[in-house]
Amino acid sequence: MAYLEWQEKLNTGIDVIDGQHQRIVSYINQLHKVCHTQGDNTSKVTNTIIELVDYTISHFAFEEALLQEAGYSKMKEHSKNHIEFSNKIFDYKDRSAKGEDVAQSLLDLLHDWLFGHILNEDALYVPTVSRYFVRNHKN
Repeated sequence: MAYLEWQEKLNTGIDVIDGQHQRIVSYINQLHKVCHTQGDNTSKVTNTIIELVDYTISHFAFEEALLQEAGYSKMKEHSKNHIEFSNKIFDYKDRSAKGEDVAQSLLDLLHDWLFGHILNEDALYVPTVSRYFVRNHKN
């Protein structure tokens, strides 16, 4: 799998969320690079997976707090989606920490899930969060 490139269609128009999504893509690309480096890179792969998973989980927490504050009506469904995905990536993190080579499988999962999630699930909350920002950030 090649490096992921951020595409304009992935922007939600919510700067803080777009920045976090772009950082996740950066972590994914860092994992890709480490995986394809010559030599024994097991510890680098494991550390990168830990950083990627931890940042993704913190992004989910931030996003859910924002959605809650904005009054997003499908919050429970969105949170459930995050929980299901979190369980999957925690499993990869644990397996990697035990020495299993999960990097390529994790990269495939992240690529498929991230862009699909942004384009489908996250796109649903954009109108609600955008209205929230307009209401709460008037001059």
